[in-house]
Amino acid sequence: MKKKTAYRFAAGLALVAAFILIWMNLGVGLIGTPDDPANLMYAGVLAVGAIGAVIGRFRPHGMARALYATALAQALAAAIAVLAGLGTPGLPPQGVFLMVNGAFVALFVGSALLFRSAARKEFRAAFEVGAE
Repeated sequence: MKKKTAYRFAAGLALVAAFILIWMNLGVGLIGTPDDPANLMYAGVLAVGAIGAVIGRFRPHGMARALYATALAQALAAAIAVLAGLGTPGLPPQGVFLMVNGAFVALFVGSALLFRSAARKEFRAAFEVGAE
C-alpha cells in the first residue's frame, strides 16, 4: 500500500493541475481573452502529457518523464506568448502571466518528482522480492 501512495499523489496532482489549466483557460483565457487562438497552445501542453503517459504505459518512470515534458511544454508556451507578444496588451500584466505559468510548471514538476519517487520504490520492491 505504501508503494502506491506516491503514485496516487502524483497522479492526483497532475490531474488537478490539468483541470485547473483547462478551467482557467476556458474561463478567462491565460493569453488575452478566452477566445484568443493563442490559448490553444495549452491544449498542446496537455497533449504532451497525455501522449507521454500512453507512451510510458502509465508506469511511474514513464509518467515522470511525461510530466517533465509537460512542464517544459508549459514553460515554452509561456515563453512563446511573451516573446511573440500574443494576447491583449497589458491583459494580464506579464508578471502575473509568468507567475501563473510558473505555478503550473511547478505543479507538473512536483508531480514528476512524485512519480520518480514511486518509480524508485517500485524498483526497490522488485529487488526485495527477488532477494527472498
